[in-house]
Amino acid sequence: MFREGVRDCGPMTIGISAWGLVAGVAMAKSGMGIPLAILMSLLVSAGSSQVAVLPLIATDAPMWVVWATVACVNLRFLVFSYQYRPYFGHLPRRRRVALSYFMGDTIFATFLRRYPEPKREPGQVDYFWGAALVNYAAWQLAVITGIVAGNAIPTEWGVGFAGTMALLALTCTQLRSRSTWIAAFVAASAAVAAYALPLRMNIVVAIAAAVAFGVLAQHARPDAAR
Repeated sequence: MFREGVRDCGPMTIGISAWGLVAGVAMAKSGMGIPLAILMSLLVSAGSSQVAVLPLIATDAPMWVVWATVACVNLRFLVFSYQYRPYFGHLPRRRRVALSYFMGDTIFATFLRRYPEPKREPGQVDYFWGAALVNYAAWQLAVITGIVAGNAIPTEWGVGFAGTMALLALTCTQLRSRSTWIAAFVAASAAVAAYALPLRMNIVVAIAAAVAFGVLAQHARPDAAR
């Protein structure tokens, strides 16, 4: 199963590498030193939040704003954890903590495509590790390359657009029902409408709008069943 995880996650390394290169270049151009940037990548290991907070750090934004931004951007991992619970909830806490560090977007999509039924099966942990290690290696290699190369990579190469398209493609794989499509539309509309807000607070607005829609949809389902 480990090899299957490696095989299934392998094709996604192109998109992962594109986004990682974007994150690495952004970190290099933000004025962070190379050792500090690499340490941040190894500790945080979350591309969206890394890129989101770099402008805040560069402009000396209040620390609470930086922490709040990271927390909001990474809220999706709470959803991922809940989805993983039927598969890994029986494991000791130490192993679950280790798994959570490697719990990325691409791994989540790959794992649920391989195991759509929320139940334990032999080999699931090995499959996860196969996908996770490929994802982690591709991500860190791309980020560190972007950090070290830094200013040598011109913006005309369009790596930012490539990384954005990679994330967009990954997001679309998670839109499996009408409610998820509507939630994505609500979040995108809110992000665009609030784009003028400072400190990238439009991200917070988009997340709040999508969560509010999800809560309303959840409460509306029992009524619809009646």
